[in-house]
Amino acid sequence: MLSRLFPEAIDNRFRGRAPAIWLLLPVLGLRTAIGVNSILFTREVATSADGIALDTFGPAGAQAAVSLFALLGFAQLMLPLLGWVVLIRYRAMIPLFYLFLLIQQLGAKLVLIYRPMSRSGGEAGSVLVLALLVVTVAGFLLSLWAKPGASGQDRIA
Repeated sequence: MLSRLFPEAIDNRFRGRAPAIWLLLPVLGLRTAIGVNSILFTREVATSADGIALDTFGPAGAQAAVSLFALLGFAQLMLPLLGWVVLIRYRAMIPLFYLFLLIQQLGAKLVLIYRPMSRSGGEAGSVLVLALLVVTVAGFLLSLWAKPGASGQDRIA
């Protein structure tokens, strides 16, 4: 399994199951859209999808929160952009990239447990994030599962 996560050669040869590639497409598309929407439509995304009550902030505080939210959207856009490069050119890295996606998503959940945020709504965003997590876990497991007829060293131990 470690040889699948850390391949000797980072080439375009994918050693896992093909559905892992197909699942990566909507994951990357959705995460790209989330990042772009967070940058372009910051206030709307913050108040509707994430349930942040910006109207309870003062004008300067609301502007600071919107700016920070837009910066977070930009930071969230970097991982899917790297994912498109992995998908197009370096497919041997797909299992490792799925692991990065899981670490980022689960790490964000842990941060919110440690630093909870008061929300007014935002259930739609939570459902979307949960669905994204389920698809990402499925893609990760499929990317580690050897193709039929793979050599013994490519199989999961």
